[in-house]
Amino acid sequence: MNGASREALAAARERLDALTDSTSVDVAKLAEELAAVTALLQREVSLRRVLTDPSQAGEAKAELAGRLLRGQVGGETVDLISGMVRSRWSQSRDLVDSVEELANTADLTAAQRSGDLDDVEDELFRFGRIVASDKELRAALTNRSASNAAKGELLRSLLGGKARPVTERVIVRLVTQPRGRSLEAGLESLSKLAAERRDRMVAVVTSAVPLSDQQKQRLGAALAKIYGRPMHLNLDVDPTVLGGIAVRVGDELINGTIAERLDEATRRMAG
Repeated sequence: MNGASREALAAARERLDALTDSTSVDVAKLAEELAAVTALLQREVSLRRVLTDPSQAGEAKAELAGRLLRGQVGGETVDLISGMVRSRWSQSRDLVDSVEELANTADLTAAQRSGDLDDVEDELFRFGRIVASDKELRAALTNRSASNAAKGELLRSLLGGKARPVTERVIVRLVTQPRGRSLEAGLESLSKLAAERRDRMVAVVTSAVPLSDQQKQRLGAALAKIYGRPMHLNLDVDPTVLGGIAVRVGDELINGTIAERLDEATRRMAG
């Protein structure tokens, strides 16, 4: 997002944080209602254009949103959306993207409150690895001709009782409402949001064998010192790396695997 939309989203995040800081707010319900508003705005193109029209007064747009939503969702959701449409948006799509982000953030906040956020982060990562390794599953989940009900049922059969309810909810929403994104991009976005709930960066660590608890602690501490922020480790075991570890933080790759060193030696000999 650029310019006005980035500022509007930052303000909306602050309002959501202020709301979810209150233990009296049902955060899971708030997430569900924000997800419903996302679906409405995605479906009703003319409505979102009206609500982001820069020629219309912000208060008039807020009143329209209030009339449409009052009685359908709770007061906290109405207040959040009304505040958002008072802001200026560079593109109408940015409003939908931002409401969706707030819905996911609210769900992840519910996981944080219940002490499940670490598990949700790990489950999102593991689900991404499963999808990456199973072409038939990915095809079924991204098949445009398949109904959302069928996709939802497939996901519930895969995740029901095996993953936290929050994990299941956000993945079902992503698959049934992809909104033009790839499944991989959507899962990456969810993982980043989860990490941000604890102000942590995410490191994807690939090793030939599972790391011990002591190794994980030492690696996490070393990476936190390098990047100046707490680090969450997503661990992946891949015997083909032979030994050592590879660490990816964002776009940066720290590769210390034996396989990489062998490849480098081969390249030098060939040169």
